[in-house]
Amino acid sequence: MKKKVVVGMSGGVDSSVAAMLLKEQGYDVIGVTMQIWQDEEEAAKEANGGCCGLSAVDDARRVAERLEIPYYVMNFKKEFKCHVMDYFVDEYLRGHTPNPCIACNRYVKWESLLQRSLEIGADYIATGHYARIDRLPNGRFAIRNSVTAAKDQTYALYNLTQDQLSHTLMPVGEYTKDEIRALAEEAGLPVAHKPDSQEICFVPDNDYASFIDREAGEKVPGPGNFVTEDGRILGHHKGITHYTLGQRRGLDLPMGERVFVTAIRPETNEVVIGSNQELFTDKVLCENVNYMAVENITEPVRVLAKIRYNHKGEHGTLTKQPDGRVLCTFDVPVRAATPGQAMVFYQGEHVLGGGTIVL
Repeated sequence: MKKKVVVGMSGGVDSSVAAMLLKEQGYDVIGVTMQIWQDEEEAAKEANGGCCGLSAVDDARRVAERLEIPYYVMNFKKEFKCHVMDYFVDEYLRGHTPNPCIACNRYVKWESLLQRSLEIGADYIATGHYARIDRLPNGRFAIRNSVTAAKDQTYALYNLTQDQLSHTLMPVGEYTKDEIRALAEEAGLPVAHKPDSQEICFVPDNDYASFIDREAGEKVPGPGNFVTEDGRILGHHKGITHYTLGQRRGLDLPMGERVFVTAIRPETNEVVIGSNQELFTDKVLCENVNYMAVENITEPVRVLAKIRYNHKGEHGTLTKQPDGRVLCTFDVPVRAATPGQAMVFYQGEHVLGGGTIVL
């Protein structure tokens, strides 16, 4: 009997080719588009590539028809609102800069979709992520870098569980983006040259502060002070939700030199301003750690650690703290390690694990 796989189809070329490849490999493929967010500003989403709009459903359905596979739309709006949108707002109110795509991967694209897929008799779920999954000699599953560094998406997948990985297929990770488009064109898929979606799907105009204002209302802190590290007032800011660590543009401070946001203090409603040099540190602490390639660490471990999606990574030593958090001491100081973002650790091509930056 064929193994059954539910492919999360976003209407883009990557997930479309994933479905095609798995069908060619002999799987019983079912296409599913996850309805995660619906807004009155449909036009704004379509301009963003339609990743959550009506065109995504239309494109995915056309691909499914071309591949002759069943296709369904599943409603995950409640899960997305709770685990992604509300989380995004709450983190900004805490003075953090969250990564909503990581939360969406863990709690919506995997936890929720996988559960429903298993309930309908599927053996696996699959996505169009540029990453690979290996079963290591120690028996654990681990995410492995894709063949193309330019599109590698392993950073955003560090917090998947062993159970989720054991029920996941990622066929696109063996190809470059150009190869994926060529395969789609050769197969006559209608999305072969569709542009990739950009920005955060539920903030298509990239105006985070306005979105948070609408969602949080009176909870949003008002204007406060720009201050130096020692508390000297430099001017007034628009509200902490307008700023993130390392920001230079939009400060409107006549300082006579380039200055940056070096810290955000929600407890006093202050935004700390300093020099670029003050953004560098050789120690980064993270919490909510998920181990992947190993079950745990007890001794210091050498890793390559990334502190944001587009960070090339720096080598350092990982040390577990008594409270379960993990400290990475970098060989070379890193810039703007931002609370709320993920720090992901690698050994070779595999993800060792990762956590949320707190300091």
